[in-house]
Parts: sequence; structure tokens; C-alpha cells
Amino acid sequence: MIPILLGVSIIVFALVAAIPGDVIDAQFGTSKLPAAKIAELKNALGFNQPVWQRYFTWLGNALHGDFGYSFQYNEPVSAVIHSFIWNSFLLAIVSFGLEMAIAIPIGVLSATKVHSVFDVIFTVVAFAGISLPSFFLALLLQKIFSVDLGWLPLEGMTSVGMNLTGGAYIGDVIQHMILPVICLTMMGIGGMMRYVRTSMLEVINQDYIRTARSKGLSERVVIYKHALKNAAIPIMTFIGNAIPGLFSGALITETVFGWPGIGKIFLTSITKRDYMFIMGYIMLVALLIMLGNLISDILYSVADPRIRLK
Repeated sequence: MIPILLGVSIIVFALVAAIPGDVIDAQFGTSKLPAAKIAELKNALGFNQPVWQRYFTWLGNALHGDFGYSFQYNEPVSAVIHSFIWNSFLLAIVSFGLEMAIAIPIGVLSATKVHSVFDVIFTVVAFAGISLPSFFLALLLQKIFSVDLGWLPLEGMTSVGMNLTGGAYIGDVIQHMILPVICLTMMGIGGMMRYVRTSMLEVINQDYIRTARSKGLSERVVIYKHALKNAAIPIMTFIGNAIPGLFSGALITETVFGWPGIGKIFLTSITKRDYMFIMGYIMLVALLIMLGNLISDILYSVADPRIRLK
């Protein structure tokens, strides 16, 4: 993992450095600040140094837990990430739980009733969910439930101008969560459902499943005790790959719904040229992806005793 993280940091830093302009240009480029003062600020922040020198300065600080300073929030990058990442996690963990609770049973039933009306209907629904752009679905939900019906808040995490506490605050946050959670859940159900269906279809035609049926075991026991357990390995891969998304934020959904999550902040940091935050965020996502793969490998040995980590 360490060489991969190092390689990712080199590539990302080089790409970020290649973007025209910097945080000083973004903040003072259109102001009446004298050019000499702007040059002085850039020199003080090290923007005039060669890219390789700036990278090693950043790497040395990062190895000591200092990921730089976010100029758009005037706070250390680690503090900004900590402030917003849990808002994204709240949305992601709820929608991910709903995805699994809905997609896994439907995927199993679609595999056991292959080519039936049930299977065809949910296959169409799955592909519709996969094909719909997230921003279109988000705007459609806002149009129906916020603008037309007025049932739910349009955007934000809490109601503006209201100083709520306790249960009232929790209820207000839940109301604001409903639409983005529905959007994220609908976008994720289709892929997971098809994944479960494909995994089950590969298992239920195996010889040991026919043997289990011939022994007189009930269909429920055959499917959920024998088939689903062996089909779980590809599903574990899907779940492991989804773990980074619990923390990395949903950039488009958070932006449309005005949810103060880490994805929305990342998009703002690009327009503000907040390169230190961009580096910190991308390195966090890279680390989470590798941890997700590691967790998948560990779960393999739990699901299948024949697999051992050596």
C-alpha cells in the first residue's frame, strides 16, 4: 500500500500543479491588489518554487501529519476534512444500508425467478436507475417533492434561521436528508441488484445445489443457506469497493441539494484553487480505496473457508 500511495501522491501533485493559476490568483486575481504584492504572497507561500521542491515539502509535512493549510476556510486541511466528512458519511451510510436491504433480496428473487415478469420488471428498473444521471434525478425529486408538493425541504442540512436543539434538530436534519438519501439509494440499487443476480445465477445451477434439492431440503434453505453464502464472495467485492464512497462524499448530489458534505467542498476547492485541500482529499480517497480492497480480501476468508490469507 505504501508504494501505491506514494505513486498516487506524485501523479496527483503533478496534475494539480499543472492546473493554471493558484489560490492567490483565485482570491486576488480580479482585485486591485498591486502585482508586486501578489508576487510577494506567492513567494511567501512557495508557489514560485519548482514543482519537485514543493512536492517534497508537502510530502515531508504529510509524513508528520500536516497536510497543509486550506486557504478557502483558513484552517488546516485535516480540520476541514474532519468538519465535513461526517456529514457525507451520514448520507452515505443510510443510503448504503437501504441499498443492501432492498437490492440483495430483489437480486436473489430475480435469480430464482429468472425471465419471469418479476425479473423483467426489476431488470428494467435496475437499468433505468443505472442510466439516469444523478443531477437529473436530484432535480426531479426536488421538483416533485419540494416545489410542487412542498412536502420536503429543497436544500441544505438544516432550516435557515432556526436555532433548533435536541429532538427538533434531529427531526429537521432527517427531513433534509430524505431527498438526497432517496437519490443516492436509487442510483445505487440497480448496480448492486444486478451484481447479486449475476452471482446467484452462477451458483444455483451448480451440482451441489441440485444435490441439496434432491435431499429434500426446502427451497428457502437451499437458496439462503447454501447458494447465497457461496455467491457472497463477488458481493463482498462490491461492498468493499463501496466503502470509500461512505467517506468520500457524493459530489453531484451534495452540490444539487446544498448538503454541506466533503464532496461539495471538494468541488468548491477546485474553483478556489485550494490545492492543499485537493491533495488531502484525494489522498484520503486513495487510502480508503486500498483499505476497501483489504477488507474485501479479509471477508473472502470469512465467507469461504477454503480461502486463507498467507
